[in-house]
Amino acid sequence: MLSDAGWTTPAERRGMTAARARALFAAGRVAHLATAGADGRPHVVPIVFAVHGDHVYSTVDAKPKRTTALRRLANVRENPFVALLVDHYDDADWSALWWVRADGRGRVLAAAEPEAQRAVALLRERYPQQESTGVVLAVEVERWSGWSARS
Repeated sequence: MLSDAGWTTPAERRGMTAARARALFAAGRVAHLATAGADGRPHVVPIVFAVHGDHVYSTVDAKPKRTTALRRLANVRENPFVALLVDHYDDADWSALWWVRADGRGRVLAAAEPEAQRAVALLRERYPQQESTGVVLAVEVERWSGWSARS
């Protein structure tokens, strides 16, 4: 469980700062990626990720899939606006609940691009079991936001 370390003043506790939201997000293990294609239909999937500054990276991995031509990637190519959500739920202690969101623009990077290679290294460090098999999704976060029951 993540503590509320990092909140330093009562004013910050009433609202989630961007820095606090980024820190909580980065400490999470799974995010939910929301995309929409040109038709506007929403698509949400869980992803593993790495944060570097105001960028979030994810990759197509070796887990079994029907195809590597994933809807999330097609959507980002058609409509780059995305949202990512990380949350904490505790059935026994609702005062510990929180969520943070990263809103931004996604890009699909070819595996050979230097930024993609750096992203794969970050992901491998965070998730040693992950095997990247292709492109990387890079999200440039334009807004970090969130909520906490403790605020």
